[in-house]
Amino acid sequence: MYPDDLKYTREHEWMRVDGDRATVGITHYAQDALGDIVYVDLPPVGTAVTGGEPFGEVESTKSVSDLYSPVTGTITERNERLDKSPEIINSDPYGQGWLVVIEMTDADQAGELLDVDAYRDLVAES
Repeated sequence: MYPDDLKYTREHEWMRVDGDRATVGITHYAQDALGDIVYVDLPPVGTAVTGGEPFGEVESTKSVSDLYSPVTGTITERNERLDKSPEIINSDPYGQGWLVVIEMTDADQAGELLDVDAYRDLVAES
């Protein structure tokens, strides 16, 4: 349910690191808690983001939640498919439901995030 090759935030985002680039999405736990996702507000390519700060929103039939950037950097890609089909996040949160790709300013920030065991413990406490 939680891939062990990812890093996680306490706000339930995941991050897959590839060199200085990080693909970001929300976890299975987050999409399940939100329910049916109906809209995602993602910033345009070129937007600077700060680790731990909101960069967008996800809206479901239950609520609206902020999306938090796991690292500081610049958005180099956004998942355009989510504009028309945000429900992809519900069906494939770790694959086709990714949100953005961030070119990290400091790749060492990834080491400050939770590993899969720490994230499982966080979810178990919720």
